Amino acid sequence: MNKNDEVEYCNLELRFDRQHIQDLIKDLIQKGYSLYWSENEQVFVISVRTGRKLVKLRFQRIKDGYKLVGDYMIRDARLSEWMEKLIGDMRGHAIVKRFRDRQIIIENILFGEVIRLVEISGYQQRVLYQKGPMLTDEELTKLYYSVEGEERIRQRRIEVDEQLDRLNDALKAEDMIRAEKCRAQLTFLTKELYMLEW
Repeated sequence: MNKNDEVEYCNLELRFDRQHIQDLIKDLIQKGYSLYWSENEQVFVISVRTGRKLVKLRFQRIKDGYKLVGDYMIRDARLSEWMEKLIGDMRGHAIVKRFRDRQIIIENILFGEVIRLVEISGYQQRVLYQKGPMLTDEELTKLYYSVEGEERIRQRRIEVDEQLDRLNDALKAEDMIRAEKCRAQLTFLTKELYMLEW
């Protein structure tokens, strides 16, 4: 990545336990970053200094740990590499936008894997990579201009969160059959959610 590039991370969905957050803090310190952290009943915040900028990573408390939330604009190449490794290692979800000169590259990441790669130059848009089935342009346009699309996105997000909780419970109980059913349902829901949001 070029040092002048800006990278924006949107719609992040990464889940952590407290020990993992402490490990992230140690890792950032070992990489030479100056940082501090704070917490309250709702959120744990790690503030990372990159030159004159401060990046505040917000971890929202959830039932059984924390979830990294928010959108982040990062101009530091090393911190961007760290964030991308984190998304991959945690098998997280994100939309990553890379701003270069007059071009934007958008990566849609699902379970730590790039499932769609789009290049935007001026008003032209080109799909460089697409994994899985696509809705037709007509279906996407219809959903875009309808309230039904927003409602379906909201509903699918709720269903994804519920399935993740069920999967977590199944893994804790070492119930592999239930875990596989949850994974299959998650794959279906996240594909639909991805198509709806894009």
